[in-house]
Amino acid sequence: MKKDISDLKIIIPFSKGYQYLIVISAVATIIKVAASFAMPQIIRFTVDSVIDNVPFSFNQTIMYFIELVGGREGIRQNLWISAAIILILAVITSFSDFIGRYIIAKGTEGIIKNIRNNLYNHIQKLPYSWHVKNQTGDIIQRSTSDVDVVRNFISTQLSEMFRTIMLVIISLILMFSMNVKLTLIVLIFIPVVVLYSSIFYGILSKKFLTADEAEGELFTVTQENLTGVRVVRAFGREKYEIDKFSEKNNKFSELWVKLGYQLGYYWGIGDFVTGSLVMTIVIAGSIFAVDGAITLGEFMAFASYTAMIAWPLRSFGRILGELSKTKVSLERICEIFREQEETDDSDSLTPDMNKDIEFKNVTFRYEGNTPILDDLSFKIEAGSTFAILGGTGSGKSTLMHLLNRLYDLPDGCGTITIGGVDIRKIKRESLRKNIGMVLQEPFLFSKTIKENIGIVDSDADIKQIKEVSSIAHVDDAIENFSNGYDTIVGERGVTLSGGQKQRVAIARMLLQNTPIMVFDDSLSAVDSETDAKIRAALKNGKKSSTVILISHRITTLMQADMILVLDRGKAADIGTHEELLRRDGIYKNIYDVQMNIADVDGTVI
Repeated sequence: MKKDISDLKIIIPFSKGYQYLIVISAVATIIKVAASFAMPQIIRFTVDSVIDNVPFSFNQTIMYFIELVGGREGIRQNLWISAAIILILAVITSFSDFIGRYIIAKGTEGIIKNIRNNLYNHIQKLPYSWHVKNQTGDIIQRSTSDVDVVRNFISTQLSEMFRTIMLVIISLILMFSMNVKLTLIVLIFIPVVVLYSSIFYGILSKKFLTADEAEGELFTVTQENLTGVRVVRAFGREKYEIDKFSEKNNKFSELWVKLGYQLGYYWGIGDFVTGSLVMTIVIAGSIFAVDGAITLGEFMAFASYTAMIAWPLRSFGRILGELSKTKVSLERICEIFREQEETDDSDSLTPDMNKDIEFKNVTFRYEGNTPILDDLSFKIEAGSTFAILGGTGSGKSTLMHLLNRLYDLPDGCGTITIGGVDIRKIKRESLRKNIGMVLQEPFLFSKTIKENIGIVDSDADIKQIKEVSSIAHVDDAIENFSNGYDTIVGERGVTLSGGQKQRVAIARMLLQNTPIMVFDDSLSAVDSETDAKIRAALKNGKKSSTVILISHRITTLMQADMILVLDRGKAADIGTHEELLRRDGIYKNIYDVQMNIADVDGTVI
């Protein structure tokens, strides 16, 4: 998507394949408008030239049909002919209106489907840092409510705008042909409508933007509450959450009430202006008809045309108001489309990933904050088990985010290589497919356990799924469920315990069979005995994979081939378990504390 795309221009690329439907709808609208304008002319002809004796002023083709039914006298004796023509025109108007609305609805849904698909695809490809900075509720609101506003405008307001412009132009042409003075009176009112509509258009644009942003905040509060319902219940925070929602809801409601005031002023002025227009035309037209400056039939046709354009003129401001709202929604959608997707260089590589991993002088910070990692260097040998120990905020998870390029390491801040190849030169898809990750808080989808584990490999059979579940020591727990592997996992895995979720996530990652496996504190919710069994099974089943363990638990790390101790983003120490114990540093202090606690309560931490 082009970075400079904005406003209504966004609709154009997504209308590809549906332009013909818009053209058909426009043609149907033209037919509808033409038939609508023909009806007052039939009334004018009947009153002036049939009931009265005003001479005919038609071309030869129309005169042929008039003579065919007996001329003036024939029609005068059969006024039903005029009524039948009006009825036929009414049927044409209704049918063309139906066709126009049906076709534009079909075209609109196609365009909106394209917008939704492209928006979703684009969001999927945006950097992880973008998702961190933007609230989920606001993203959902832009992808749903804002898109619905666009749909409403295309399906209703756009065609109405086209019809209104046609009505005004054709009405003025016909009015000028009947009476110039009365038409000039109409023209005096049109700038007034345009002026106050433009004023309100500017006011409403700002109001709609504020209301839209408030709706996004309301979505965010709702989304956070529903996804965190267990925490809310556990800490008895229902009243706090209700009050927070009420505050946002009241703000949102007050903004729409204020918008209602503005719209009320606008509609009130609109009623006054259009009412004054009709009243002025009726008074002036009556005077002109009495003076003989206009025929009775022309006056009736003129009054009909005035009534026909009065409502569209009045509603034109409503269309502008909807346009204002649509522009706000489109701008919010465009803000997402303008964000740059993750891209790879044309010469990106897909090297063998079963190689040594090396961090050289890596320094990283989040948006101007103090460095999370500070000149960090270490090497992970291929096929080894590498452990990382560190306190909260020491940069353990950041290391893994950099390794799989959830964040890109800026130029001049060191290098991360796999087999000597800078990961910035490796294709992202290839890199991430070859790095399996299990997080401390794994995400499970609202699917069956079998589907959650097999999501990384659609071709995996139940035998393979059970095999990796056995390694993750979750197979027995799953089999104890009444539906076994077909048990539905609730949203975000709420039907499983913390340890079960972690083990299901481990099984999912093992099925991926990657050359690099990362366990980011992903054994924290299981007991020590299960932890030991999983590590033993992993050691036997990992084959040649490189395993990276991140944990606060010494017993989880002590069997690793190499252990890195992080302290405030720096490498405080590195070595084997035995080497680190001999150095009497941070590692030994943590080991002594944890082992002392284990001695006191009889458990191993």
